[in-house]
Amino acid sequence: MAGTNPRAARIAALIQRVIASSMESHLHDQRLSNVTITEVRVTNDLQLAKVYWTQLGHAGKEEGERKRAQQALSQAKGRLRSLVGSKAGLRLTPQLQFIYDEVPGEAHEIEDILALARKRDEELAKARETAQYAGDADPYRHDDEYDEDESDDEWDEQDDGIDGSGEESDGFTDSYIELDDNDDDNEDDDDLDDDGEEASGLDSHHDSESAQ
Repeated sequence: MAGTNPRAARIAALIQRVIASSMESHLHDQRLSNVTITEVRVTNDLQLAKVYWTQLGHAGKEEGERKRAQQALSQAKGRLRSLVGSKAGLRLTPQLQFIYDEVPGEAHEIEDILALARKRDEELAKARETAQYAGDADPYRHDDEYDEDESDDEWDEQDDGIDGSGEESDGFTDSYIELDDNDDDNEDDDDLDDDGEEASGLDSHHDSESAQ
């Protein structure tokens, strides 16, 4: 069972650092040139350390390269365990078990797929830049155009009411005609009053002559 207590986790991290540095400084084996230690798990009883490793680049895809790296790690297992014990200062050094980690290899393949997808996206983007369309460059209508059309319609409705074709203009015209009629009636009444005064003046003059 993999270690779940804090002490096992600390020892696992320490073993990973010691093995990674020892492969470069002490082993000098060309078969391990592309080998990377990805994780170390120590059991709770500290008796076994599972060391997960992988190969970077195209070497990890070659079955022969993987077997040669596994063979080199198996041959160096005793020496690496001694280096772990001396450098880590452990009284009891766990047994080392090297296990090939499949996950980084799959992640590398996924990265290749993503890189190919990005390349295709770039090619499509360049094709769109040079493409010639039969219609308008932007055939879709936007919201600001709808707002301008609605504003034009509102102004047209207001213009219709002012020009005399609407109800408001008819009411204004009728009121104006009615006011003109009242003015004519008032002028006629004024004329009648003036005639009455003149007639009264003639009658008074005639009465005075008869008395004389």
